[in-house]
Amino acid sequence: MRVAFNRELQINWISAIADFMLAGMVIGPLAAPFLAASGIFLLPEIANIIYFMGDHVCPQPDMGLDLAPPYIMAVCMRCYGTVTGLFITRLLYGVTGGKGFYWLSQYGWSGVAIASVLMMAYPLELAAQVLDLWNFNNYVVTPFGLITGLAWGLFTMPILHGQLSSDEN
Repeated sequence: MRVAFNRELQINWISAIADFMLAGMVIGPLAAPFLAASGIFLLPEIANIIYFMGDHVCPQPDMGLDLAPPYIMAVCMRCYGTVTGLFITRLLYGVTGGKGFYWLSQYGWSGVAIASVLMMAYPLELAAQVLDLWNFNNYVVTPFGLITGLAWGLFTMPILHGQLSSDEN
């Protein structure tokens, strides 16, 4: 979906909204403990909103890093690893413009299969932890989240940020 303000300026709203949401996912969990600790008018309330969202998307938000004790990140490092993977692929897409063999969406259903298998890193690690195969450890969970985020990003970034076909202009 594009909106033309004039002949020179066209905005891909899907891309803009996706970038806005990704920026919130990158900044929010890191900012929440500092906002909560600040005590400055309304900032702790903004932190509460971020923590509320983190509680609803992260399976272990109580395992977040201590950034401004006693306040912790709004999500665990597994989730933040996923967000980091998405952020890395967004930067990569900005540099490459979607050109490269590693963008999985270009392979159709085979790309879906590869992305799906790689995205299972997060839930498999979480399941291993729940089954007491190992304890929560930030050094273990972060790479599993990162693999999931990279896979998700390598599949979705060309879809979210790619050029629309000429018949949609």
